[in-house]
Amino acid sequence: MVGVLVIYQAVASKDGMFSPSQSLGARTFLRWLALTLIIVCLDQYTKRIIIATMGPYDVKEVFPFLAIVFTMNPGAAFSFLADASGWQRWFFSIVAMIAVVLLLVMLFRNTKDRFLSLGFVLVLAGAIGNLIDRIMLGAVVDFILIHWRDFRWPAFNVADSCITIGAGILLFDGLFRKRIERA
Repeated sequence: MVGVLVIYQAVASKDGMFSPSQSLGARTFLRWLALTLIIVCLDQYTKRIIIATMGPYDVKEVFPFLAIVFTMNPGAAFSFLADASGWQRWFFSIVAMIAVVLLLVMLFRNTKDRFLSLGFVLVLAGAIGNLIDRIMLGAVVDFILIHWRDFRWPAFNVADSCITIGAGILLFDGLFRKRIERA
């Protein structure tokens, strides 16, 4: 959904995401990249802690609704295609690489808009964080489990959280923010 919205905005708008007129230049772009690197390092650090301190499927309750678990997800969100024969590792890796390139271009072209740039950075950092896992480990390390009584949300990680928040920012920007500024 967000991908369709991003492509639509880039193609349909004269000052869309690929317009060079929205960029403040290389220095600002490098600052956004530095933030991206910090988030990727945080994501990888948390995953390495989980790998080093927990065994597969270990569970440590933190609160009545929050647990830390160690799971490896070879699929996509919500373990989509997790049971496939292995081809999904490289498929999702290639998709992530393409997404990273597109996000870098869009970030460079839109550094003037801090809110939009933050959305790009969060999605970019999340994509890179999960891509590193997929290439290095063959699966993504998930460890945050939200639960209540019999309800369990699928485990996720820092990268997944960044992608979700960043996609929310991009969706909000695409649907509402431009209309608010025109009014």
